[in-house]
Amino acid sequence: MTETELSRITDAFKALSDPTRLRIVRLMAANDEEVCVCELVDSLEVPQYHVSRHLKELRNARLLRARRDGRWVYYSLDLTDPVVKELAEVVRRLPADLFREDQKNFEQRMTLRVGGRCCAGIQKKHLAPNVRVRK
Repeated sequence: MTETELSRITDAFKALSDPTRLRIVRLMAANDEEVCVCELVDSLEVPQYHVSRHLKELRNARLLRARRDGRWVYYSLDLTDPVVKELAEVVRRLPADLFREDQKNFEQRMTLRVGGRCCAGIQKKHLAPNVRVRK
């Protein structure tokens, strides 16, 4: 293994050392879905600015891909990368009990999609006090 490969793997583990980032990756790995920030905010019940910061860290560690679709940015695990693919498998096998509430919230939140896309924005007002919530 080269020094670059070892550094890449170390960076990925560092990124996963934060509980919120691990929860984000766990949701993505378990559901194989592209998700937007507002869907993660509502699922994890973590403020938008925290989710955005954690997504940036995960992108910097090259675990995620981002794709813009209109005003929304969708994030997904970069499963074309063998390191990410292996880490996703490991994270997917973590005890489901630890992530039960996240998964339940995620499944409820995904019912708001129209045509497979997010269009609702953040629904939990206390997590985005400056954002107007649609009814």
